[in-house]
Amino acid sequence: MKSFTQEKGFTLIELLVVIAIIGILVAVIFVALDPATRFGQARDAVRQNDVQEILSAVKLYQVDNGGDHLASIAGLTAGSVYMAVNGATMAAGCDDNNTACTTAVTADTSCVDIAGLVTGGYMDSMPVSPAGVVTWDDGSASGNEGSGYTISVDSNGIVTVRSCENEQTTTEITASR
Repeated sequence: MKSFTQEKGFTLIELLVVIAIIGILVAVIFVALDPATRFGQARDAVRQNDVQEILSAVKLYQVDNGGDHLASIAGLTAGSVYMAVNGATMAAGCDDNNTACTTAVTADTSCVDIAGLVTGGYMDSMPVSPAGVVTWDDGSASGNEGSGYTISVDSNGIVTVRSCENEQTTTEITASR
């Protein structure tokens, strides 16, 4: 006489049901975390940090030099907006990003070379805005015509640094002092 022993284990159907439930949970969590939004927020945080870094370097230079601005900034026309660049070789093409900047850079020669802040030790390197949303008018990626940051000085000497891009914030990324 044969005796039947019952073996313990999961059936194929039970395993498939568990895998399906885990798959649904992973999909729900992935959607809830919304990685695209999180990456956009991270890039905006980098932009905010870069804006503050450039402005702090400009002001620190001014303090260290008896109130005088870096020569390239001192010559800015009050009220005009300039693309901050690192190096004089980018002397043209700074208005190629008019659709990107909330406050447009209006002239091909509107670059302001702030490389002196890097060589003077006020910044480690020139920040370049992380590519996220913006493509310049000429179709190139962010940063080819400049840093992605603008700088302006008003008639009262207040320096404003802006980011040409923002993804998740509803207001312009800017800092003034």
